[in-house]
Amino acid sequence: MHGPEKSDLPIVAGKSANKAAPAAAEPMERRGGIEGKAELQSTVRTRSRAAVSQAQDRLRQAVARNKKERLTALLHHVSLDTLRWAFFEQRKDAAPGIDRLTWEEYAVDLETRLADLHDRLHRGAYRALPSRRRYIPKPDGGRRPLGIAALEDKIVQTAGVAILTPIYEAEFLGFSYGFRPGRGQHDALDALAAGIARKRINWILDADLRSFFDTISHDWLVRFVEHRIGDRRIIRLLRKWLQAGVLEDGRVIETVAGTPQGASASPLLANIFLHYAYDLWADRWRRRHASGEVIIVRYADDQIVGFEHRQDAERFLADLQERLARFGLRLHPEKTRLIEFGKGAIAARRARGLGKPETFDFLGFTHLCGTRRDGTGFVLGRKPVRKRMRARLRAIREMLRRRMHDEVAATGRWLGRVVRGWFAYFAVPGSMRWLAAFRHWVVQTWLAVLRRRSQKHRMTWGRIAGIANRFLPRARILHSWPEARFAVTHPR
Repeated sequence: MHGPEKSDLPIVAGKSANKAAPAAAEPMERRGGIEGKAELQSTVRTRSRAAVSQAQDRLRQAVARNKKERLTALLHHVSLDTLRWAFFEQRKDAAPGIDRLTWEEYAVDLETRLADLHDRLHRGAYRALPSRRRYIPKPDGGRRPLGIAALEDKIVQTAGVAILTPIYEAEFLGFSYGFRPGRGQHDALDALAAGIARKRINWILDADLRSFFDTISHDWLVRFVEHRIGDRRIIRLLRKWLQAGVLEDGRVIETVAGTPQGASASPLLANIFLHYAYDLWADRWRRRHASGEVIIVRYADDQIVGFEHRQDAERFLADLQERLARFGLRLHPEKTRLIEFGKGAIAARRARGLGKPETFDFLGFTHLCGTRRDGTGFVLGRKPVRKRMRARLRAIREMLRRRMHDEVAATGRWLGRVVRGWFAYFAVPGSMRWLAAFRHWVVQTWLAVLRRRSQKHRMTWGRIAGIANRFLPRARILHSWPEARFAVTHPR
C-alpha cells in the first residue's frame, strides 16, 4: 500500500495571530506555512506509526505465548493512534466512495473526525457504507469489478488489518506469498523457479479458481476467523464489512458472498479463507498421500503445484475439486491445466514423438522448458506474457497520441518512468531479448506519433534514437537469478 505524500493541510488547529496586528502575523506565517505544516504532519505520523508498531509487537508476543488459544481482547488496539496512522496510509488522490469525501476534506478537521470515529467504533455505533462499484478493463478484454469503499471504511479496515496481520502471519504457511509483509510477486516466482530446479518435478498443475473474490462464503470466512479470534466486537466489525453491499447504477445491492476487490481488508480476508480451505489441506495432502516430490506456490488465488509423478497430480486435482466444492469454490474448467513440464519433460516427450512441452503463465510471466546454449541441461525460461505486453504497448500508444503536442522533454520524462516501471518487474535473467524488443517498440511508436505532428517533420530514426537514449533506460537485467536469490532469502 502506498503511503500518502506530505500534505499542505494542518491536522491540528494552530493558535492564530491577532488580525489587528499584521506585523505579528508575518513571523507566524513563516513558521506555520507549508514547511511548518509538513513538519507537524511528519511528527504526528511518526508518533502514530510507532504506536502501531508497538501494538503489533505486543500482539506477536501474545500469539507466541498462546499459539492455540483464541484472542479475546483485540479492539482496544484500534486506538486513536492506529486510526490516525491508517488515515495517512490512504492515497490522497484515491477515488472517493459513496460518501464523496476526499482525503483533503477529511484532513481539515482530522482530530475531531478521528475522535468521533474512534468513539463510534468502541460504542458499536459504527456502520459500514456500501462500496461504489467500478469496473476496470482486464488484459483478456473482460472487466474486473472493483469496490471503492467510503473513506472512513478504508481507515477502519486498514487499522483492523494492521491489528490482525501479526496474528495471522504466525499462522500462514511458507508457500503463501500474496499480500503478505516482506513478500512479493518475485518472491513467489523465485520459489517456483527454485522448486522446479531443485526437486524432481515433471508435471505442473496450473489451477485457476473461478471468480474467487466474488464467491467467498461469508459464513465460512467468519467461521475461519473465529478459529483464532474470540473478540466478538472484531467479528461484528467483520460482518459489517462483508454485509455493507455495493452501489451500482444508483441502487444498493446486498452482498451475500464475496469480498470487494480493492477493499483494504480483502487481501487479508482472502488469505485467511484460503489458508483454511486450501493451504492446510494441500500441505497435509502432499505429506500423507503423495508418492513423489511436490511443490506448492500460491499468490492470492493463483497457485502452481508441481509433481514428480503424474498419478499424484491427477489424484490431487480430483481431491482438490472435491475440497473446494465443500467451501463453495470451483476451478475454472478452461484455465485449469495439467501439463508435462520440468527437467525430464523435453526428453520424455521427444521419446514419445511429441513436440516441445507446453508452457504456463504465472504472475505475468510465461514459463517454458529450455536448454543451455550447448543443447544440454534444463533451463527454466521466463518471458513476459504476450497479451499483457501487447496490452501495455497499446496503452502507451494511446497515451502518446494524447500527448502528441506536448513538449518532447515532458513526454520523454513520462515515458522514461513508464519504461523503468516495466523493466523493474520484467527484467529477470533470460529476458534480455524481450526487454530490448519492448524498448524498441516504445521508441518506434514515439517516432510515429512525433511524425504525425507535422507533414514536414524532420524526425529521423537517428534523431529519435538520440532522444530515447536521453530519457529512456537501456535494456538490462535488474533481478538476480531466482534460485540464488531464493537461497539468500530462505537460507534453510
